Amino acid sequence: AAPAESEDCLFLNVWTAGLGADRKRPVMVWLHGGGYAMGTASSLLYDGTNLARRGDVVVVGVNHRLNVFGYTHFGDIGGPEYAHSGNAGQLDIVAALQWVKENIDRFGGDPDRVMIFGESGGGGKVSMLLASPPAKGLFHRAVIQSGPGVMMGERAPATKAAEMLLAELKLDARRLPEIHKLPTDVILSAYFAVTAAWARQKNQGRAFMPVLDPVDLPGHPYHPTATRVSEDVPVMVGWNKTESTVFSFGDEQAFALDEAAMSKRIESLVGADAGRLIQAYRTEFPEMSPSEVYFYISSYSMMGADSIRIAERKAAIGKAPAYLYRLDWETPVEGGRLISPHGLEMPLVFDNVDRGGEGLTGGVDAAKKLAAVMSEAWVALAAGGDPNSDKSGLPQWPPYDSEKRATMVFDTESRVVNDPQKEQRLIFEKTGDRT
Repeated sequence: AAPAESEDCLFLNVWTAGLGADRKRPVMVWLHGGGYAMGTASSLLYDGTNLARRGDVVVVGVNHRLNVFGYTHFGDIGGPEYAHSGNAGQLDIVAALQWVKENIDRFGGDPDRVMIFGESGGGGKVSMLLASPPAKGLFHRAVIQSGPGVMMGERAPATKAAEMLLAELKLDARRLPEIHKLPTDVILSAYFAVTAAWARQKNQGRAFMPVLDPVDLPGHPYHPTATRVSEDVPVMVGWNKTESTVFSFGDEQAFALDEAAMSKRIESLVGADAGRLIQAYRTEFPEMSPSEVYFYISSYSMMGADSIRIAERKAAIGKAPAYLYRLDWETPVEGGRLISPHGLEMPLVFDNVDRGGEGLTGGVDAAKKLAAVMSEAWVALAAGGDPNSDKSGLPQWPPYDSEKRATMVFDTESRVVNDPQKEQRLIFEKTGDRT
C-alpha cells in the first residue's frame, strides 16, 4: 500500500471469505467519505474482515485521486486534453469497478452481483456513479449513507476554481502543461489557499468536486431530466437522526442554545417557515431542548430531505426498488450529547464496533446487537437486491413509495414507520427543491 497521503493512491483493499472461482460471492465495493477532499479506504473502521466473514461476501475498498488531483476542471480552459480532469477521481472509481468486473472472480466474487456503498462524500460518489454513463453495468445495487449528493458542480464555478488555482501557482491557461512538473506539496499549498479563498467569497458549493460533463456526468443525479443509466439498480438511502452534532464540535454554543438562539439558527436554514417547523417538532417531541431541536432540524435539512427526495424519484421511475432508512440509535459517547451523529452507521454496517468503531459507538453491547442487524441487511441487498433477510431479525422492510413512504428506523428495537414526521417533510418541501 502507498503512504497515507500520496499521489500514488490507485490501489484497492480486498477482503474475501475464500479465494477461487468455485464460489461466487456478492461483492461490496466501499467508497469512503471526506467530501471529495480527503479520506482513505485503509482506515481500520472500514476493515472488511468482519463483514466478509459474517456475510460470506467479498469487500473491496477503493482509493482514488482526491481534491485538486481528482476534481480540478481544466476542461474549459485547457482544451480536449483536459476534458475529463474535473472528474478524474470519479473515473478512477470507474476504473476500479472495471477491474472488479474483470478480476473479482479470482477472489471468490461474483462480477454480476456488485454493490457500491458509501458514506458522506462517498454517498455523493455513489450518486454520481448512478448518473454516469461510463459506470453503466459495472454495479448492480447501490447504498447512499448520509450523503445524498443530489447536486454536482456546475462548469462555470468549477472553471473559476481552476483559474484561481493557476493564479495561485503563477500560471495561466497557456502555461497549464507546466503544472505537471510542479511538486505535489506546491500544488497542495495552492489548493489550500484556493479553498480558503473560496470559503471567504461564499461561493456556492465546493471548489473541487465532480462537475457536469456531457460524457462523464450529463446531468445532476436524480433530476427529472437526468440520464437513467442505472434505472434498474435497487437503491438504499438514508441518514442519521442528528447528523449535525458531529459538525458542531468547536461550536459549544450549539449544545447550549436557548429558544431565541435556536430560532435564529433555524431561520437561517429554512427562512420564513422556521416557526412552523419548530412548532411541529415541539408538538411531536415536547421534551426536546432547544439544542436538540436545532440538531434534529439541521440534520434533516442537511441529509434527510434529500435522502427522501432520492427515494421518491427512484420509486417514481418504477424500474427498481428504493429503500429508505433513518438511524435513531443513540450513542453513549460524549455523555450522549451527540445522539445519532454523522458517521455512526459505519461501524454498524461494517460490524466493526470493536474494530475502529469504539469512538463512535462506545463499544457497548447495544451497538454490537444493532451491528449484527444492519450488516445483515446490507449483505442481503448486495446478495439479492433486497435488504430483507431472515438473518437480520428486522421486520419486513417494504420498498419506498409515494403513498405509504415506508421507512426503516434502526434502533435498539428497529421498526418500519410510514411517513415519519410527515408535517416536517411537507414544510421542507415548501422551502424549495434544489434539483
